[in-house]
Amino acid sequence: HFLGYVGRISERDQTRLDPAAYQGVTHTGKLGIERQYEQALLGKPGFEEVEIDAHGRTLRTINRERAIPGDNLSLTIDIELQQVAREALGSRRGAVVAMDPSTGEVLVMASSPSFDPNLFVDGIDQNTYSALRDLKDKPLLNRALYGRYAPGSTIKPLFGEAAVEVGINPNERVFCPGWYMLPDSTRQYRCWKKTGHGAVDLHAAIEQSCDVYFYEMGKRLGITQMADVLTQFGLGRQSGVDLPDEPSGLVPTAEWKRSSRKEPWYPGEDLITAIGQGYLMTTPLQLARVAALLANRGQAIQPRLLLQRGDALSGEARDQASMTEITNTALGVDPEGMERVIKAMTAVMSSPRGTARLSGQRSAYSIAGKTGTAQVVAIAQGEEYDESALREEFRDHALFIAFAPVDDPKIAIAVVVENGGSGAGVAAP
Repeated sequence: HFLGYVGRISERDQTRLDPAAYQGVTHTGKLGIERQYEQALLGKPGFEEVEIDAHGRTLRTINRERAIPGDNLSLTIDIELQQVAREALGSRRGAVVAMDPSTGEVLVMASSPSFDPNLFVDGIDQNTYSALRDLKDKPLLNRALYGRYAPGSTIKPLFGEAAVEVGINPNERVFCPGWYMLPDSTRQYRCWKKTGHGAVDLHAAIEQSCDVYFYEMGKRLGITQMADVLTQFGLGRQSGVDLPDEPSGLVPTAEWKRSSRKEPWYPGEDLITAIGQGYLMTTPLQLARVAALLANRGQAIQPRLLLQRGDALSGEARDQASMTEITNTALGVDPEGMERVIKAMTAVMSSPRGTARLSGQRSAYSIAGKTGTAQVVAIAQGEEYDESALREEFRDHALFIAFAPVDDPKIAIAVVVENGGSGAGVAAP
């Protein structure tokens, strides 16, 4: 998906391409890296101006200009890791994105299911294209870049850090009976654990992914502060990755809802935003960038797929970072709050009560992670989520973010498995 493909130049292409640069050229990049770096890959056509006789025989060459081949591009993708991700996804719908948090190099960008780009090179017939386009599993969609999902509990660490920054005592305990109610309301906002978690502080709330704790944080922070922290961590806007047409996702605000839906913002929407539900939409690439930002203790990095451009004639290589401006900025987060959150995320993977302990306990190195489960359909008051009674397309999405090793991170990762049911049971493993 990230490579994209080349195809025959269409009438629409001709409106944006320079005819002089494409003399004698029949194909152009249509998607992914092939389109993003079309000009670097294209090269320059050569030509000969000759004199011929009446029979079409060449008498002499008047002028000659040799063709210049396009650059050779080296990508950041680690092909062995890419294969591991593809095999792990198997036949499931979903995506895996992994980055080197110190450089922003994208090591893995896997989307499942996929398709054979060679079908497009010489012009795909309408029947074959329609069959691909209309498949229920949408193999043409690069879910890693274009998939938009509610992040679920994967963003709870961000709100935990925000709570510390605004002065909420991280040692304060919130009692979780399995549900939460706003004052003067009869609606119950449920925790994923029906029997409740009891009294939990920030560490335990992240470790065990207690919804009730974060409902309370959502009420105290409010949507304006929550939107600010989500935007600060790169959600709701493009990451700047070198691929075309990157979507921005959505971080909702009261103003956004008023202008787009002509409705007010309700207090209950603060609560569901705090557990990564509601109108909030992110992409797997954005979530991987969040994981990288946590790994960097608040240092933001721009993801990139191009590692080097090499001159095809001389072989001279130019590092991509020297050719484009790479955004690398510190967010100014509270170091103490950040370390608290990372310690809790490490407990997610290694403590006896951590939600992803079965995935992390046997690891040879320390991992900081956070599981997430995002509802696809609403469950009415008084009813319970019963996965076995739902058609697969209505089951919860499973999510997971992580980085490792904790003290010297080399990789940051995001996993989304559509309708996987459980972040701890499916995405984290």
